[in-house]
Amino acid sequence: MPTKENAKQNIFSEDAQTFLEKYLNNAAPTGYESGGQKLWLDYIKPYIDDYFVDPYGSVAGIINPGASFKVVIEAHADEISWYVNYITDDGLMYVTRNGGSDHQIAPGMRVNIQTDNGAVKAVFGWPAIHTRKHAVDTKEAVPKLDNIFLDCGATSKEEVEALGIHVGCVATFVDGYEELANDRFICRALDNRAGGFMIAEVARKLKENKKELPFSLYVVNAVQEEVGLRGAEMISRRIKPDVAIVTDVTHDTTTPMINKKVEGDNSCGKGPVLSYAPAVHNLLLKSLRASADKNNISYQLQAANRITGTDTDAFAYSSDGIPSALISLPLRYMHTTVEMVSKKDVEATIDLMYHALLDIQPDMKLTYL
Repeated sequence: MPTKENAKQNIFSEDAQTFLEKYLNNAAPTGYESGGQKLWLDYIKPYIDDYFVDPYGSVAGIINPGASFKVVIEAHADEISWYVNYITDDGLMYVTRNGGSDHQIAPGMRVNIQTDNGAVKAVFGWPAIHTRKHAVDTKEAVPKLDNIFLDCGATSKEEVEALGIHVGCVATFVDGYEELANDRFICRALDNRAGGFMIAEVARKLKENKKELPFSLYVVNAVQEEVGLRGAEMISRRIKPDVAIVTDVTHDTTTPMINKKVEGDNSCGKGPVLSYAPAVHNLLLKSLRASADKNNISYQLQAANRITGTDTDAFAYSSDGIPSALISLPLRYMHTTVEMVSKKDVEATIDLMYHALLDIQPDMKLTYL
């Protein structure tokens, strides 16, 4: 029987949906985020008053510039990828990670190798199941960083180089946006371009609802989170905000092989996740929870061990210390090409950030004593 395609879930506006798909499908590996950043900035320009781009490519859209009290809402723009690290005489390419790329999902995947001449198509080659039991080391071959390799169809190192490929070129998976049943959609790099979409939609809602904020709002899409929160480090020192609300993804822990006793109990479809962690300012978190309760926004809770592992940590410990909080989008299959989220969770996260901003006042209590 023919397969019936899932009907589009019309939760977002037509313009927002078009932007979401285009933004997600665009490649923006760590260190090479500029193409995605341009798409993002072009989308939010109608909803902001000013913007700046820092030397490494983080972008801040500013609403109501010039106020003494400054608030940041932030996401990160980069996706995990691979660097070409070694080219054999036979034209095969070995790789090293750019961010937390998972070697176990690589075999059989298609990639685009980014060059100055444009993208070159390639695949992660892998021996057939028939031959793996006769691997050279007498054990069945399993994917490891030192045995996965790229094949672009070339048969020599010279042919590879003639395509514009050299050591240091980055390769990104090609898998794009698709919708599934029950309002779910999948794509690579939902971690964390879903966040970039959400903060852009918060800016849109503020503009369209003609909300005037009593502070300067910086809508920040930062680079290089996947290699150590580096973009947030840089831009936090430049802005020196009084409050930072960061959005990222967190694990849906309801699928097999995840230990809820360790990872917590969070699920797609049940709303954004608010984190407790040393970097999370308890008074700001209390304000977020109050905003959610007042506006009937369902949310979930999690606790982080020492660090959140997100740009929240970079903002919190920047400068003299910045009261920071984290709103996470529950996601299945992180750092794979089929990262999955719920549209309803995306909408609820946008709503929570929007209402949280409306509840923030420059004189709000953010000191403990």
